[in-house]
Amino acid sequence: MKNFGSTCQFEHERNKDLMRAYNEEISGRKHIYLPDVFNAVVKKPSARFWVSERRAAIVISRLLNGDDLKDMRPLKRKMFKEIYRRAMKLKKNYPQLTLLQIAEHVVQQPAPEFYLTPGSAKVIVSKIRKKQRNQGKRKR
Repeated sequence: MKNFGSTCQFEHERNKDLMRAYNEEISGRKHIYLPDVFNAVVKKPSARFWVSERRAAIVISRLLNGDDLKDMRPLKRKMFKEIYRRAMKLKKNYPQLTLLQIAEHVVQQPAPEFYLTPGSAKVIVSKIRKKQRNQGKRKR
């Protein structure tokens, strides 16, 4: 389980993908109201599921053993249930694959959303933009 304060294994790639979604969203708006922007950003499709293959395999195994994932936050549970759904479809078509191979394949597929709260997306985007501003100041 992820510990408080730990960093995402794919943080740089996820941040780049999130900024893509953010920039797409604000570029298509006449008026920018940030709560609406971040509500839309988190619902945009993502390049992949932002979870490690190993973690996905562990959670798929839990679901196979009847775990209902009630200990997870709703968005994480929703993400893992989508991963599981895709994994079971893949397992049906390719029964020779191991659980880890299935997880590797599934998490690298495009995800239907970011599985972040609008508040979390706002914090991440704010940090990225602040870092970009600070780097711009150093170059001068």
